[in-house]
Amino acid sequence: MANTHGSLSINSDNIFPIIKKWMYSDHDIFYRELISNGCDAITKLKKLDMIGEYEAPEDIEYKIDVKVSANNKTIKIIDNGIGMTSDEVEQYINQIAFSGAEAFLEKYKDKANDDQIIGHFGLGFYSAFMVADKVTIDTLSFKEGSKAVHWECDGGTEYDMADGTATAPGTTITLYLNEDSYEFANEYKAREVIEKYCSFMPIPIFLTNEDAGQLTEEIPEDEVTEKDTVLDTFIKDAVTEEVEKEDGTKETVEKIPAKKMAKIVKRPVALNDIHPLWTKHPNECTADEYKEFYRKVFNDYKEPLFWIHLNM
Repeated sequence: MANTHGSLSINSDNIFPIIKKWMYSDHDIFYRELISNGCDAITKLKKLDMIGEYEAPEDIEYKIDVKVSANNKTIKIIDNGIGMTSDEVEQYINQIAFSGAEAFLEKYKDKANDDQIIGHFGLGFYSAFMVADKVTIDTLSFKEGSKAVHWECDGGTEYDMADGTATAPGTTITLYLNEDSYEFANEYKAREVIEKYCSFMPIPIFLTNEDAGQLTEEIPEDEVTEKDTVLDTFIKDAVTEEVEKEDGTKETVEKIPAKKMAKIVKRPVALNDIHPLWTKHPNECTADEYKEFYRKVFNDYKEPLFWIHLNM
């Protein structure tokens, strides 16, 4: 036989089901992959701001929002990062295994390090199809003059792309779960998986149950900030106690005075720690922080016998 040289051919109709089913052994890993992509998108935008190629609004709060609805059987993962143009969707989504992280790092290799850029292989997005019959993307690039893009795919090799409705830079990925994966839209399951995989990612991650309606909390009125949405104010009654005096008579004594209170929309609490102990100098860490870190990471109610903090 004569020596030959050629290129391997791949049948996309066959490779896509393999990617969806066998790329990861644990199907819950899609949460990590999609949230990692959101973190990368925000990290890229922050780096562009740092090197002067983008000017972020002064009041911007970078974050990942995860919104679940067991009723609708959907999961939304939302970031306010770099976003994508239609050309970038064509390049990074419609071409399997083309990594946006790799392209970004190559372009800015002399200006920005890659310490917090997570994704390098371009396959993570497709983990969504392990649990979803349909996935949509709504995105708007940070680039001036960009148009919003809407993309959707039902898990085959065909997709639809059109003008979108997004008005702010960033990306929203919506998963329409398949019958075997409804559990992942449960708030408590989502929290468990996100804390399992994403506890120390560098961007704050917030979880919202869209079926729960508006949650509220009550705080002292003097603790209300500009970010709070106040629904009502009221006076919390004083706490009193009846005590017996030396002469045997009883007297009502005010133990806690009446206080002005505010009912506000519940403040979101991030699921992750964006400043884990290993990123700090030992002098910046307290004993309580080491103990809490041990209990959280190792799920142990007991205290550690000792700890050693090495900065590499």
